[in-house]
Amino acid sequence: MKSKIIAKRYAEGFLDYATKALGMETIVEECKNLKLILTSNVELLDFFENYGILLNEKYAVIDEVFKEFSKELRSFLGFLLEKDRFVNILGVCDYIRTTYAHGGTTDALLKTTYPLDLELIQAIKDRAENKLKKRINLHIEYDANLLGGVQLTVGNLVIDGSVRKRLDQLKEKLDMLRV
Repeated sequence: MKSKIIAKRYAEGFLDYATKALGMETIVEECKNLKLILTSNVELLDFFENYGILLNEKYAVIDEVFKEFSKELRSFLGFLLEKDRFVNILGVCDYIRTTYAHGGTTDALLKTTYPLDLELIQAIKDRAENKLKKRINLHIEYDANLLGGVQLTVGNLVIDGSVRKRLDQLKEKLDMLRV
């Protein structure tokens, strides 16, 4: 879990640094290719994690092996070496690829019991985008089990404003009073 948090922080830092110069698509593509190279050449990954090799030698290998990549990515790899965080590079690549592969947008599912007005759907989408600070591709599904209200699912986040949820909460409170 800790390594995922570290990977996310370094990935977001790299994105802040490189997005203006490269664009999101280029960064995602470079991370995908970098991961492919590192996973297919385990010796190369071991080389960068070897404490017996001087940093200058590692920088030279970065400049030679990854010369086709952007200077921003090569600079980031050097930064990870300096901070002794090169072990997190695969996690950084995974995070960037999975989070930003859709151009910074993410899919969301809006469940409702009945058709909503387009204005209301747009208002829900706008509020969710502002809260999550991401663009959303909204998909709508009808679910009679909700009994009313809406439920929005974005990744593993569920925002439940359904009548079913409120009734379940009320039932839990009443059950606690009986005990």
